Amino acid sequence: MIGPPVPMERGPAIPQPRSDSDTPPPEQIVTGLSQDEVDITASFTGSDILIYGAIRRNAPVEDPTSPGIIVTLEGPSQSVTVRRMGRVGPIWMNTATLRVGAAPDFYAVSSSAPLDQLLDPDEDVRHRISPALAIRALGTVDVEDATAFTEAMLRIRTESGRYRVDEGSVQLVDETLFRADVVLPSNLIEGDYRARIFLVRGGKVVDRNTVPIRVEKVGIERWLYRLSIRHSFWYGLMSLGIAIAAGALASAAFRVLRRG
Repeated sequence: MIGPPVPMERGPAIPQPRSDSDTPPPEQIVTGLSQDEVDITASFTGSDILIYGAIRRNAPVEDPTSPGIIVTLEGPSQSVTVRRMGRVGPIWMNTATLRVGAAPDFYAVSSSAPLDQLLDPDEDVRHRISPALAIRALGTVDVEDATAFTEAMLRIRTESGRYRVDEGSVQLVDETLFRADVVLPSNLIEGDYRARIFLVRGGKVVDRNTVPIRVEKVGIERWLYRLSIRHSFWYGLMSLGIAIAAGALASAAFRVLRRG
């Protein structure tokens, strides 16, 4: 059971506020996208987005460790109800339920090195970078093994390609220039997406940018989608009419073939 999408705030592609001081941090990231809009048509089979940028150094960096880049691409969040089937006597039925209040429909993580080498666990929790931390349970949890429910949802969405972690896929050249190619699957939903780019050094997030991406249906796909949402009765009537017409045409074709 999936609830309505939770709107995501859109904003300019600027770094998040860091402090009250006017002095810039020693390192900042400047980012760009190959496209900030994705059109879903009837023939849409997926797409690629290139996220690129550079590390701008405003002062000498005292930390001797090498920098790293982490890129996340997150789709609209939805509420999801996860159910577990169990056998009660001779009947299989729902025996436990967990509601996840906010789970991105699509979530991809790309990094220049393995995440456990780039990021401290507390920084991961703070910025909710790993897929398991990007989802949030809602309300009182009335099941003993809530983790098993969220892990099952993560596994299902990973197998379907909606959640993905590509460690080492971000190219970082001379510790300055970087690029990440993020593959979007064909089963994207319409809505506001966001790309987050993190500059990390010594296990800590040094700087980050957030860039909005709009995904929407166009052409006949958009018309049918809006009709199904805004005028569900007429959409159902039209679907029924098309099904009846298709059945009648198929029946007529078989009769002609039999006569021949």
